Amino acid sequence: MTIPFLRKDDLAHGAVEETAPGVRRVLCNNPSAFTFRGTNTWIIGRGRVAVLDPGPEDAAHLAAILAALRGEEITHILVSHTHRDHSPGARALQAATGAPTHGFGRHMTPPDQGGEGGDHGFTPDVAVPDGGVVEGDDWRLTALHTPGHCGNHLCFAMDGTAGNFFSADMVMSWSTSVVSPPDGDMAAYMTSLERLIARGEADRMYLCGHGPRLPGPGPYLAALKAHRLEREAKTLEALRAAGAATAVELVPPVYGPLDPRLVGPAGRSLLSHLIKLEGEGAVVREGERWRTR
Repeated sequence: MTIPFLRKDDLAHGAVEETAPGVRRVLCNNPSAFTFRGTNTWIIGRGRVAVLDPGPEDAAHLAAILAALRGEEITHILVSHTHRDHSPGARALQAATGAPTHGFGRHMTPPDQGGEGGDHGFTPDVAVPDGGVVEGDDWRLTALHTPGHCGNHLCFAMDGTAGNFFSADMVMSWSTSVVSPPDGDMAAYMTSLERLIARGEADRMYLCGHGPRLPGPGPYLAALKAHRLEREAKTLEALRAAGAATAVELVPPVYGPLDPRLVGPAGRSLLSHLIKLEGEGAVVREGERWRTR
């Protein structure tokens, strides 16, 4: 199933836009094959505001956030998850403003266990559990723990009639999310995706960690689910044909031609599929190689 990606995003790096009622966006200048044009930092409310995902350590981006909020007060710094393109900027923003940080918790995978992409220096001042509420003078957010892309990943539903939903990297408008073990867990990702699908029309606008806003996300979520299930089926088909294979060896038959920069991440995603299938009893691991039962 084709996913209707949205890749038109004209916001200049460091500029601020009114993306939705009560929500502004500042785009960090950290483009890559995984971050699209950069990390979206979200400003929630007016006067006394929350800043969601301050981004990486980047002096220019910090200056852009502070410039966008000149004359206003940052009362909350929110972190969706502890990947290095989202949370490290919280330290400098807190030093500049004194606002407390909020997040699910520390990065769950130690560096020596494969958690190299994590921000291991971040510990929230306020731990926000699943269902936890964070609120200010004119805004209120409810947290949803949505592991899969990262074990401590949070989405935030914004109260009010607009149906704004901050999906961070769980759902991005421009691309599928990387699910790379051990931080990434495909079984957990699919469970989280089902949870978002079940919310139905409560969420009318997704505001993502990367890429432009995503209106009417229902069909998009259905396409994401179908895409993952199709890839899982292709993985099993390729593994049956090969007899036994590593995750990287399965990349060409499952993905077809790829940008060389993406072969490694694709292999990690297939590894996550294989681990999920192992848990379901469909495949068996033999060292670094896999076979079907």
